[in-house]
Amino acid sequence: MILEITEAGDMKSIKFTVPGNPFGKQRPKFARMGTYTKTYTPKKTTQHEKEVAECFLEVARGRRFKEKEPLDIRIIAYYPIPQSTSKKRRKEMLEHRIRPTVKPDLDNVAKLIYDALNGVAWYDDNAIVDTQVRKFYSDTPRVDVFIRAVE
Repeated sequence: MILEITEAGDMKSIKFTVPGNPFGKQRPKFARMGTYTKTYTPKKTTQHEKEVAECFLEVARGRRFKEKEPLDIRIIAYYPIPQSTSKKRRKEMLEHRIRPTVKPDLDNVAKLIYDALNGVAWYDDNAIVDTQVRKFYSDTPRVDVFIRAVE
């Protein structure tokens, strides 16, 4: 966990980790209520968004990026290595020579992070001007998030 601030106390960059398996944003659900349809976010998505926000807040200590400040975000999702993997294949996975092609999709992992931090780390996600999302295998499943203000 790293927090870098300017002399004025503004946040320049932050790195934090969300422990556990990567989780992607789920599609909204619909429920009929008489004559109208209600749209809602699935409970697991809401729980994971809350966890991401808490991990950010733990490191940021009440700070957030300035309004309309352009941001660069790097997300690395580390997936668990399947139990049935051979030693040779496991070594290749840990060396990043074999990459995960499993769910959740990269775009859904990124969307969950963006939505979780919208209004928490930044004022609006239109401030995101550059992003990179990557998938790797690891013995320690997690999602590493690095956000920096673009100068």
